[in-house]
Amino acid sequence: MTINPTVPRAGRRGWPWVVLKILAIAGGGLGALVALLAIVYWQLGRDLPDAKTLAEYRPPLPTTIVSKDGEILTLFARQRRIYTSIEDVPPRVVQAFISAEDKTFFEHSGLDYPGIAKAAFNLIRIKLTGSDKRPAGASTITQQVAQAILLGRKFSYTRKVRDMILARRIEQALPKDRILELYLNQIFMGRNSYGVTAASFAYFNRPLNELTLPEVAFLAALPKGPSLYNPVTRKALTIERRNYVLDQMAANGYISAQEHDQAVASDLVVSVPRVQRVNRLDTYYLEDIRRRLIDRFGEERVYNGGLWVYTTIDFKLQRAAERAMRRALLNFDRGKDWNGPEARIDPGEGWQRRLAALDQGADQQLKTPRSSEPPRDLPYWPLAMVTSNTRGVLRIGFANGLTGVIQPGSALRRLNGQTALSLLKPGDVVPVEPVNVAGGQYVLRQIPQISGGFVAQDPQTGHILALVGGFDARRSAFNRATQAMRQPGSAFKPFVYAVGLDNGYTPASLIVDGPFCVNQGVKLGNKCFRNFDGRISGARTLRDALEKSRNLVTVRLAHTVGMQKVADYAKQVGIVDNMRPLLAYALGAGETTVERLVNAYATLDNGGVRLEPTTIDRVEDSTGAVIYRSDDRTCANCNAPDWTGAPMPTPTETRPQVVDPRTAYQIVHMLEGVVERGTATRLRYLDRPLAGKTGTTNEATNVWYVGMTPYLVAGLYLGYDTPRPLGGWAQGGTVAAPVWGEFADYALKDEPKTPFRAAPGVRMVRVDRRSGRIVQYDGPGVIWEAFKPGNEPRTDLQPTKPLYVQSDADFANETGGVY
Repeated sequence: MTINPTVPRAGRRGWPWVVLKILAIAGGGLGALVALLAIVYWQLGRDLPDAKTLAEYRPPLPTTIVSKDGEILTLFARQRRIYTSIEDVPPRVVQAFISAEDKTFFEHSGLDYPGIAKAAFNLIRIKLTGSDKRPAGASTITQQVAQAILLGRKFSYTRKVRDMILARRIEQALPKDRILELYLNQIFMGRNSYGVTAASFAYFNRPLNELTLPEVAFLAALPKGPSLYNPVTRKALTIERRNYVLDQMAANGYISAQEHDQAVASDLVVSVPRVQRVNRLDTYYLEDIRRRLIDRFGEERVYNGGLWVYTTIDFKLQRAAERAMRRALLNFDRGKDWNGPEARIDPGEGWQRRLAALDQGADQQLKTPRSSEPPRDLPYWPLAMVTSNTRGVLRIGFANGLTGVIQPGSALRRLNGQTALSLLKPGDVVPVEPVNVAGGQYVLRQIPQISGGFVAQDPQTGHILALVGGFDARRSAFNRATQAMRQPGSAFKPFVYAVGLDNGYTPASLIVDGPFCVNQGVKLGNKCFRNFDGRISGARTLRDALEKSRNLVTVRLAHTVGMQKVADYAKQVGIVDNMRPLLAYALGAGETTVERLVNAYATLDNGGVRLEPTTIDRVEDSTGAVIYRSDDRTCANCNAPDWTGAPMPTPTETRPQVVDPRTAYQIVHMLEGVVERGTATRLRYLDRPLAGKTGTTNEATNVWYVGMTPYLVAGLYLGYDTPRPLGGWAQGGTVAAPVWGEFADYALKDEPKTPFRAAPGVRMVRVDRRSGRIVQYDGPGVIWEAFKPGNEPRTDLQPTKPLYVQSDADFANETGGVY
């Protein structure tokens, strides 16, 4: 077959064939492109988070700490946020953010296609110019929600495609209002505030519904760049961005021309960043709460879970405890040698930053007050650095830029024969107290080296009502109320006597207050005990011995009943977990904390029912559901709708009964005598039913007092962190008890004078306090004593004159240790 070369091939089939071929090629290319896009869509979208999870999503919320009377104490948070439902967001706020970020939000289905096309064109143009600049985002509010909550904000073109895919899915899963609610609560707004409500307080210290139009527009300007649009350092640029938002609101018909013009002409005034004023003594209490929460719920939930924690702190008692403890520590330190500067830093450039690191931000709280009067509450002592010492004039500076002068008279405290005035030099860091901040006048102070811990507890619930862990948490975060292990000394003795009462003794039993030695084995050898005053006084009743805190009676009693029983009892009431059965421990040689010892006394006050001390009453999650309650007892028909008119129901008691309630009352009744006639008579001026016990360790390294009323137990110790003698005059009754008295004088002044309630079955018998004999008359030394039924003295077997024995062996053999 011959082909005519003069006839074109295309012409043989015509132009339709060419068109078909072109269409086939284009269709194949388009199909390939669609297939490629489908593969990319599948590849990038297959492992995306489920958009439906946003229906249950709650952003990280702070844990709110609330006092017993409903006052918010502080927040535990990494992000400061106040979640607000969309129904509670003012319409003008919504309009401002829609205008600033996504004006077609309510029309599009997750993506702004014209904006995407514009961003793509800009990207090509930027790449052709060789610039590294990133094109404007064209991200819708839905895309921003996808970025912020599910994908993260680290930029990449792959992530950009992924958030576009996810935005479409979010729009299918959630209504517009829910998406907008998530956005308005999630966005970062600067000043560590997340969400519009937190930002409203951070910048204007007012809620959203009280903001003006220009203030709302300012907030809407922030998501574009919270650090860029800084109303303090870049005010002009920030106003420009604010006005752009106002322009868009006017263009969208949300505000009138008049409103627009007035708002654009207004100034931008924001509040000074708030520095939370935290009482540094409260810090011990709050830190204890934080630790308990983390132990129970974990750190992540505590800082991001939006918990509401209702604490047990009673501000009245907390302030009373703080004042009493701090004054006691200052009074003890008064007249002692100066300790020298707290620290020393380089006084060169940047010293303010180094000083701020030492003072943990406390310097920011020192502002010029409206009045030049010194603060009337507890003294506040910021740290200052000595900037010069010229001709006896000490000039100081603070981390926040304030300066001042230390008054010369306050700098005459001596160290090694020299005065602070002559020793201080630039770079030395010292605590000072403001006298006249406006005039720059300060006095030199020093943090007492002595410290201590204090706990006040409700004996019926276990709630810790006040807690002081030291002089100032800025200087030492160590909580001496809950963490310091100290010897309680004679404050432990009531529990030795409780063991005796459980083993046949009575408060009227007589034991010889005489020499007592015991062989403790080959390694420990012979141990002889003595009273604090070194004297002996013959036979004494248990009551009289406890009131006067006689060591020899205590160890003789512990030896007779057996130290193992005493050690078991100490564990039973929660003072010491594993006490060695040595007689020295009967005098308080074992170590415990203030919290544990106070709780043991609360057990006695509560009729022998042991409680768990806690600073947390209950915890609610972000929905308001109670997820923890310190009192977990059940109570049938206790809710008002369930009550049938029967006698008032009571909770089922599940807390352990660790002490015979009769024994508990007998000890409390004996401890009343400690205040009335014994080592704590300094507290009689309080003129109300009180019980308590002093404690002083060997060489007076620690001094204690634990006191009780029927509705309050409180205890404290004072001592150096590294134990050393406080001085021969220091005793629990002379140093610790007055602190308790100052606390009680303020804390109890409006409380009724309620007597302690006797336990069921206790018999009250009139006896002579010293001899323990039943008497039929009133007079000096005659008291009503508490006995268990069948254990009271008998009138037909009155003891004869006290028996004085010559040796411990004679005592044990002849009397068994008791009359």
